[in-house]
Amino acid sequence: MLNDLKKFLIKGNVVDLAVAVIIGAAFGKVVTSFVKDVIMPPIGVLLGGVDFSDLAYILVEKTGDIAVVSIKYGAFIQTIIDFAIVGTVIFFVVKLLEAMQKKKEVEVKKDPAPTADVVLLTEIRDLLKK
Repeated sequence: MLNDLKKFLIKGNVVDLAVAVIIGAAFGKVVTSFVKDVIMPPIGVLLGGVDFSDLAYILVEKTGDIAVVSIKYGAFIQTIIDFAIVGTVIFFVVKLLEAMQKKKEVEVKKDPAPTADVVLLTEIRDLLKK
């Protein structure tokens, strides 16, 4: 059973998946920073200096030991924008990969033209048959 586990973990697909998850997590952090630090400040300025991360609807005010209970819809808006950007980038990456795959399939389907030597030998064979 241990050998089967080793074979499974060493397979290329598992390693590729692990790399994809790590890169995806890093990409997610980059997109989150891009939205939070680059996209949202100008949008906030256009809307009159609104900081989206601070937008919240307070359900219960802080009283004594009870913390504020609020719905942080500003953070939710930022998360939706993160998702839209990631989705758009992934869409274009998939389209690029599909285009590259189609181009590769077309190249594979083409039969290479015979070389001059092969053409000459074919002609000689045909003449000898006559």
